[in-house]
Amino acid sequence: MALDLPPSHHRSTGLVDVLDRVLDKGLVIAGDIKVSLAEVELLTIRIRLLICSLDKAQEIGLDWWRYDRELSPGGRRESIADHEELRAQIRQLEQRIAALAPATPPRRRK
Repeated sequence: MALDLPPSHHRSTGLVDVLDRVLDKGLVIAGDIKVSLAEVELLTIRIRLLICSLDKAQEIGLDWWRYDRELSPGGRRESIADHEELRAQIRQLEQRIAALAPATPPRRRK
């Protein structure tokens, strides 16, 4: 005896459709991990994960990567040349300060 099941009207969604919906709407995963010993809390880790598209993140005000020097495409990283330039400016300022300071004789020890 064969079972006659009614045809399913559910549409199967592929991985691409699921990802498209998640990135369009966003997905938030939140959780807490607490480690305790004898009812004394030793460690708490709070995990918050937001998965969404860049457009959606900007729309809700989460665009921190635009201002991060390490992540922005035009971000300028410090180099040895930058440090040398700063050292030269410091030497120049020290010379100006020395020129402005009145010459005082060294103190004698008693």
